[in-house]
Amino acid sequence: MDNLQTLKQAFTTALGIDAAAVTDELTYNTIPEWDSTAHMILVAELENVFDVMLDTDDIIDMSSVAQAKLILQKYHVSFG
Repeated sequence: MDNLQTLKQAFTTALGIDAAAVTDELTYNTIPEWDSTAHMILVAELENVFDVMLDTDDIIDMSSVAQAKLILQKYHVSFG
């Protein structure tokens, strides 16, 4: 599984949403499933699957799928 698939799977698992809903345009608090509690579950899932430790600013800034990709790139996770 490539990093993009892993990212989508992490969102699907953490938020309990369909994989088709995981697009770059998906933004925090625009769906009921992505609230503050789910955000922390998502962060933990991303840290787990990509073996990284996100800092507080990155956790706060992670407001969309597209933003999650940009943040993870700072931790040497590439998306082809």
